[in-house]
Amino acid sequence: MADHDIIFRYFPDMDSRQRGQIEALDALYREWNARINVVSRRDIDNLYSAHILHSLAIAAFLGKLDDDTTILDMGTGGGLPGIPLAIAYPQCRFHLIDRIGKKIRVATEIAGALGLTNVTFQHGDIGECRERYDYVVSRAVMALDALVPLISKNVARAQRKTNRYAPGLVCLKGGDLDAEIAGTKRPVIEYDLREFIPESCFETKKLVYVPF
Repeated sequence: MADHDIIFRYFPDMDSRQRGQIEALDALYREWNARINVVSRRDIDNLYSAHILHSLAIAAFLGKLDDDTTILDMGTGGGLPGIPLAIAYPQCRFHLIDRIGKKIRVATEIAGALGLTNVTFQHGDIGECRERYDYVVSRAVMALDALVPLISKNVARAQRKTNRYAPGLVCLKGGDLDAEIAGTKRPVIEYDLREFIPESCFETKKLVYVPF
């Protein structure tokens, strides 16, 4: 079984274009990672399970999204989780932001090579982003109690669509989150990631949803 087949096991409805984009990620990330380290050197051989599938757990949680749903990836690094999600949701609009210019360059180049037209990029701090989005996503960027106040201005306050979940933050975390959740001044819903992607490598991984 090819490494990327694990993606199609959980997302069998991807069309031929999406499958081609997923399959292209390995070579693209290897090429760019040799120049600019955006994925741990020891993880690059596990790109699909450790990074792509992990990112797509957000899609497994959110399910079907309405056209023109907007999503902000805060602290995207080299484009994770934003780029895999943009592949999964071609009808949605994504904005990826990171403070490190060389990492945003990697994400921009990879998206361009894939032909993604539903993604925009910003080199800067989250404080410089004033737009509101249906969802803010992140992948192990910072402690939850610090993250929620930073992105609160960026979450839409009204449910404009028929999506399953109200606007909010959806982030991927690991380990014991009790202290972070206790310090967060909003309702927090914590899930075992294996509820959505039942793989042993996600045993200690969590998905957190903070509705607004």
